Amino acid sequence: MNNHSSLAKNGQAKTGQCIVCGRTFPLSKLHKAGSLRPHLYEMIAEEVKDCAPTSLICDEDLARFRRRYVEQLLEEERGELSDLDRHVLDSFEKGTLTVQTDSAAAADRKSSFGERVADKVASFGGSWTFILSFIAVLVIWMAMNVIGVFARPFDPYPFILLNLVLSCLAALQAPVIMMSQKRQEEKDRLRAENDYMINLRAELEIRQLHEKIDHQMAKQWERLAELQQIQIELLEKRDDPRHG
Repeated sequence: MNNHSSLAKNGQAKTGQCIVCGRTFPLSKLHKAGSLRPHLYEMIAEEVKDCAPTSLICDEDLARFRRRYVEQLLEEERGELSDLDRHVLDSFEKGTLTVQTDSAAAADRKSSFGERVADKVASFGGSWTFILSFIAVLVIWMAMNVIGVFARPFDPYPFILLNLVLSCLAALQAPVIMMSQKRQEEKDRLRAENDYMINLRAELEIRQLHEKIDHQMAKQWERLAELQQIQIELLEKRDDPRHG
């Protein structure tokens, strides 16, 4: 059964049959193959032999063919597609408006106690407050042991205990700061991947809009040329003495 007979039988119900899957859908979920972009129509016609410009195709199958068409374009431009590209193509096929990966959402998850401590240590250790406070502690430490505030200095010159404290502080502070930097780099990487996918999705949407506009303009030019040809024929008939 072709699409014309299906429409005739289901005219009152306003339904039609998809040329690809053969299922019946409301006309609002069907598209004429002839109204699609030429390259997309050619791809469908290659796989479905009975496809004609008046044939109908459902939203699901159209999304599947559109995804294959866009995938071929990206492979021609970029070569092998990455996992990020395929994730964008999946969202493009499903018709979702936004692209956000689970990894990007994980970047904004609630931090653990150790991660919060590492962030605070890194933030405080790289501030002027820490530098000035540390200088003040050093000055007070050395002054107390040089001036002789106590009867017996707890760390006389050359301040061996102070050197030990400084070494332990540096040994502990460096790994903590590196932990914080590593986590920040991971968050930046995930956000960069998410931004890349959003930009790619926007590029695909803009390209699709351009192709639709070009297709509509080509159709309008064809109609204008047809109308112009009809007008020329009418003028020729009016000027022809045999039709006087």
